[in-house]
Amino acid sequence: MRLVRVALANVNATVGATRANVERAISAVRAAAADGATLVALPEQVVGGYPPEDLVQWRAFVGAQLSELRRLARETASLPCASVVGLALARGAHVYNVAALVHAGRVWGLVPKEKLPLYNVFYEARTLGRGAPGLFDEVDGVPFGDLVFELDFGVVALEVCEDAWSPDGPMRRRSYAGAELVVNVSASPFRIGFSQTRREMLATRAADGQATVVYVNAVGANDGLVFDGGGFVVQNGRVLHEQARFREGVQAVTVDLDRTARLRHENTTWREDQEAFAAQGGGPRRVQVDAPTSFTSAPGRLAYPAPPGKSFFLPADAALAPRPRDAFCEELLDALALGVGDYFEKNGCFRTIGVALSGGRDSLLVLAIARRWIDLRWAALPEEGRKAKAREILRAFFLPSRFSSKETRAAAEQVARDYDTPLATVPIDEAVERELAAVAEMLAPGETLTTLAKQNVQARVRAERMWTWANAAGGLFLQTSNMSEKAVGYVTIGGDGEGALSVIANVPKTVVNYVLDWLYETTRAEGIRLTLLRPASAELAEDQEDERELMPFPVLDACFALFAGEKMSPAEVTTALRAVFPEHDPARIEDWSARFVRLFAASIYKWVQAPLSLHVGNLDLERERALQLPVVSRSEWMR
Repeated sequence: MRLVRVALANVNATVGATRANVERAISAVRAAAADGATLVALPEQVVGGYPPEDLVQWRAFVGAQLSELRRLARETASLPCASVVGLALARGAHVYNVAALVHAGRVWGLVPKEKLPLYNVFYEARTLGRGAPGLFDEVDGVPFGDLVFELDFGVVALEVCEDAWSPDGPMRRRSYAGAELVVNVSASPFRIGFSQTRREMLATRAADGQATVVYVNAVGANDGLVFDGGGFVVQNGRVLHEQARFREGVQAVTVDLDRTARLRHENTTWREDQEAFAAQGGGPRRVQVDAPTSFTSAPGRLAYPAPPGKSFFLPADAALAPRPRDAFCEELLDALALGVGDYFEKNGCFRTIGVALSGGRDSLLVLAIARRWIDLRWAALPEEGRKAKAREILRAFFLPSRFSSKETRAAAEQVARDYDTPLATVPIDEAVERELAAVAEMLAPGETLTTLAKQNVQARVRAERMWTWANAAGGLFLQTSNMSEKAVGYVTIGGDGEGALSVIANVPKTVVNYVLDWLYETTRAEGIRLTLLRPASAELAEDQEDERELMPFPVLDACFALFAGEKMSPAEVTTALRAVFPEHDPARIEDWSARFVRLFAASIYKWVQAPLSLHVGNLDLERERALQLPVVSRSEWMR
């Protein structure tokens, strides 16, 4: 047996906080060493934080990362484990996203990322240089390029995030070059339901390379990207370890690398492919790491890893797995809570968190998310301690107009009590009338205040008050509009479209309703029940209902998925909708489809002005990171 203990260290790094990030990384390496680790994997760009975006154009920022990497090497020199660390690195005119092998006080090699994503939320190819097969150089005397490392326990390859997502990535040739253990350091953002995709992909790569693949992911949020942490150790296609998600920490698993070697010998197809590769010559350079790890210095200390339930044939207890509905809602809420909490804490300029609580569904969900972060952040406190933290940090405001019903007021008051949040009620009618009178003086002869203007001014007065509160109280003003409203412009610029952070701007209304139903089923909170009793309404006019003014939200969200996600033409959207919703009149379906496309095209100018939003899916409405559509365009191509 060749037993190696591999540790995965999920570190919550902040972009630019090079010293603090490395302190966290050093603590993680020490914790892993105390647990008997032979090798520790830390996330992609953990030294400088991810995503650095255009900060990499400042060479001082990039240079600080190499200096901090060397400090990490010095301060972990006495530990008997090697570490794999992600950082940005300068070489000539280029900056690279690299993984470094650190051991015994020395940086042994630097391996640049080869596959640079330029899709969805990623912009790496815009600023970073690529690694390449056979590339070899030195940076400050350290080997740089297409490398594999010979350690006392076996041959190790390093790679960075996207490199694993291509079947033609570096893992294949490095496995053929002898690497038995492939360490992928990653900063892969959370997307709903994406963890299983990662798991399946890594199992496939490990089977293709007949290697043991170690994958560690960043945890925490930077700007609108939320990283769910976690990770996997997969041996030749079989998952041995799955890391806990949404939390910082270190976990380890013992692996028998002799099993990887045996399976390679047994797999004739892999052997033939490896022989064909070797016949071509070239390939990665080998770096001899001549400092011993605990594998040599403390032989026999590791026990053979027992399978789940001590059975080599039975699966782990599937009854312990969460129900799909529970898993969906829990991970979405955890991701959004992490996004809110890290934005609040990492910025360092906020003292409180404020929500304009309308008595409706969206603001309820946003407050629930903020309260969930309190519970996660201070999980070590007893319940009363967490409640005290909520009363200290959270603030809710009910800003009613004459159109606000007594039912929504009662719901808002109950929700604030349920989530231990101080509530201030401040009516807006007088301010609205003053504003309307002032605007009337601005109008030219023949111009009058429209119904829409009279509705929107209410939202704008509320937003102005929230911003002024935020200025006075050092508050993080959370915006509460959802993706469905944003997609069709059912939001007021300067009004409910305002806020410092948009929490659910990438969560469709159908998902909002689904999660609230689940929260009520699991908590029986009275405020949720009261909120769900009434149809969704902006309450800017008498007897207003959102679905009556727009269309049923399931239809609206389907339109969005088909048109913006699947890139269908309006006619194709109508055809698909008729198949999905046969209970609706076909003519009505056609009207809704045409209405959606018209509103979507006319609303792009609105959502490009929206606050920074949290990204939780593959289809997000934020021009900077997701759906990049021109504001000025015509729709003639749709006909």
